[in-house]
Amino acid sequence: MVVDLIGGCRAFVSVSEAGSFTAGAALARIPQPVASRRIAALERHFGERLFDRSTRRARLTPFGRDMLPSAKRLVTLADAMEHDAQRAKLRPTRLAMPEICSIRELAELDAAARALDVFLEFRQAPPRERAELVRTQEVRAALTTVPGEEGTWKVELGLAGTGGSRAGSLHLETLRVGRSGRALRRVWIQPEDDVPHLRDRLFRVRDSVGLRPAQVAVADSLTGAAAAVFGSADLLLCSTAQATELGLAWQPIGELRLVRGYEVTAGLGEDAQRLRARLWPDIARCLGAEETT
Repeated sequence: MVVDLIGGCRAFVSVSEAGSFTAGAALARIPQPVASRRIAALERHFGERLFDRSTRRARLTPFGRDMLPSAKRLVTLADAMEHDAQRAKLRPTRLAMPEICSIRELAELDAAARALDVFLEFRQAPPRERAELVRTQEVRAALTTVPGEEGTWKVELGLAGTGGSRAGSLHLETLRVGRSGRALRRVWIQPEDDVPHLRDRLFRVRDSVGLRPAQVAVADSLTGAAAAVFGSADLLLCSTAQATELGLAWQPIGELRLVRGYEVTAGLGEDAQRLRARLWPDIARCLGAEETT
């Protein structure tokens, strides 16, 4: 028979301090019959009486007096463990996020998580660094980039510029310089998309339609790429949400469909599963992803 040592000791200590089973049960916040059953089970487990039941008061037997200090230590340790468990549950999960997420988007994700008793602490980093942070255990989880078809979250990419809104797709072949001598227009890839499954596909199309190598280039930062676009007819590879934030006109790419894919990578599988299950739509909004499963 399994004995609830902690529950029995808690009832034992409370009854000994109150001097009666009724008052002790109230002190332990349990019904009196429950306190009596727990103490009786403890006595059967030890094979000795803890209380002398021949009097109206709950008087300790000699064996009970000997056992009381140990019971108090066990109850104190159990209370300390409960307190530590609550503190541990409130300790935030360090989550590596893309640098493209704004403070407002991260704050909204944090607020949504708190409402579900999930506490997050963000660290923003480029794609390759996010996976490394999980490997070195500097964060518990990260949103890592994967090919679009493999992603839990998907963000379609297109080209955005200052030329005003246009209907339809924008074909990269229309950027060829040719013999007209018109100004060279570039497509800037921001650091978040400097990953093989996006960058290399765009380079292949660049080469196949006859653009110059310099016409599709990786920028050092999103700020630098946006500045280049604002000051010229250049284009930025970005999502619709980023284009809206920057005040740029966005169009899909005519020759191919590029999609950022995101997945949760975590040291513990349960961390990844919890983030996917509980915060799927909130992470989608933070990333500017399609909110469909």
